[in-house]
Amino acid sequence: MKFNMKNIVYFLGAIVLFAIASCQKLDREIITDLSKTQIEKSFSSVSALLNAAYSEIPTGFTGLGGAMMASATDEAEYTSENSVVQNFNNGSWNAISEPEGLWDNFFRGIRKVNIFLVSTDSINLDKFKYDINSASQQLVYNNTLSDIKRIKYEGRFVRAFLYFELIKRYGGVPIMTSALSEADIPNIQRNTLQECVQFISNECDSAALNLPASYLVDNNGFNTNTANLGRATKGAALALKARLLLYAASDLFNNPSWATGYAKPELISLPAGDRNLRWKAAADAAKVVIDLPGTGYALFNNYSTLFRAFNNAELIFTRSEAPSNGFEAANYPIGFDKGQSGNTPSQDLVDAYDVKSTGKPITDPTSNYNPANPYADRDPRLGFTIVTNMSNLSTVSGVTRQVQLYTGGRDGKPINNASKTGYYLRKYVNESLNLLLNTTAVHSWVYFRLPEIWLNYAEALNEYSPGHADIKIYYDRVRGRTGVAMPLLPAGLNQAQVRDKIRNERRVEFAFEDHRAWDTRRWMIAPTTLGAPLRGVNIAQSGTTFTYTPMVVETRVFQPKMYLYPIPQGELNIISKLVQNPLW
Repeated sequence: MKFNMKNIVYFLGAIVLFAIASCQKLDREIITDLSKTQIEKSFSSVSALLNAAYSEIPTGFTGLGGAMMASATDEAEYTSENSVVQNFNNGSWNAISEPEGLWDNFFRGIRKVNIFLVSTDSINLDKFKYDINSASQQLVYNNTLSDIKRIKYEGRFVRAFLYFELIKRYGGVPIMTSALSEADIPNIQRNTLQECVQFISNECDSAALNLPASYLVDNNGFNTNTANLGRATKGAALALKARLLLYAASDLFNNPSWATGYAKPELISLPAGDRNLRWKAAADAAKVVIDLPGTGYALFNNYSTLFRAFNNAELIFTRSEAPSNGFEAANYPIGFDKGQSGNTPSQDLVDAYDVKSTGKPITDPTSNYNPANPYADRDPRLGFTIVTNMSNLSTVSGVTRQVQLYTGGRDGKPINNASKTGYYLRKYVNESLNLLLNTTAVHSWVYFRLPEIWLNYAEALNEYSPGHADIKIYYDRVRGRTGVAMPLLPAGLNQAQVRDKIRNERRVEFAFEDHRAWDTRRWMIAPTTLGAPLRGVNIAQSGTTFTYTPMVVETRVFQPKMYLYPIPQGELNIISKLVQNPLW
């Protein structure tokens, strides 16, 4: 069903009436006799509204017609020509047919939170004290009081997260903290970007003050209360604020020159001000997360299995999906049983991984890079993220074999639907699954993890206070992970050189984690990254040797208007006071 704001008002209005009617009915029953079961049922009914709001925060496994967002960037190409991700890449999208189409989902989630908050306020817990002489029943009462307070702030975090997802796509959007009636619709207007940033920041602060640092973490950093996995914590709220303020300090929200002549610059840009103060605020926000006590946050010691875990000390906020093997089938090489190729990494991404022995980019003539053996002596994260020619991969039946990506190989051209880039995806793929036996596993999407906070801090600090000792400390921590152990940040670099190092570190550390599309926009380098021809590699076999020749896979389109998404035309048709984004 296609929703817009007017539809959602009707749809969620029905939920409000149901919730209020249910509470009224419970009130009458509670006055005479309320059992412990009824208390829990009432609480669980309200909690269900919150869970429904959580579900509107998207994961990144298949959001674009089966593709990951990586395939709408210079990280990857999606094998299927019929996916809407191709519309992103060739520039054939507009206010009527924007490929992600998440505006409605985000506002539906916001309305769910608003209804949830009203529902929590409508519960009169004084009536729940049905036996004041029972210590156990008083404990239920007190715990329920505490839980209701906590989940209210979970809801406010979820709403703040959804608003952040909106502003990074659209700029300023309407801020709504209560469910609307049909009469309110004609008066809906976009708030300024500054108002949105301030609102989200304030909500994060409030949530952080009232959410726990963790839910029963053991000495090894594992959450021992699995019922609370995926719930918002103090760290999640502060991590969201840190990311928000990093975006707010970056070029895109401070330089509206790409939209010269736009009548409402306050919708897409922050007021002119001291950029240095914005970078300082971003650095300070990240450092608060780093120094936060009681979280147990620590770097996981195995990058290769990090993304198949859903419960370790590096993860700040995640969402687990029901056990499945669909991601494996979608992304296994074409020569594997049930393999469909899926999201195939680009040569552009492969080239971003430094040489391990020197820590230098492959473009540096002193790096020791060997184009005849291009994957040797490289950052280990390359092999943990990407399947390269003749590297090993477990088959769907549990047998390991070399992946033959060369022309004429079992997994290469000219087989129909073979990788177009000369690579396959390894990250997130659970090689222990036997697809022929339909074995499954939980897949978790990571929204925030500790290395992002470290690199957010390093990036903001480099802009605010270049040369600060903490830049090297936290950059080096990311590269120093056990099993990665890349050379550390060299001495003597200037601010611009350190900036390039940090940006490239984000690129390789967070490949396929839904950062690249937004980093390239906020840095305002998208015309030369998202708009550049996407490259892959042709691999030719001659006996036991291979020749690797980079080639163009696809011509990509990025126009300045694509820094922000267009407001959906359906909304503009209904709400006359909404203003379209520039150049659309």
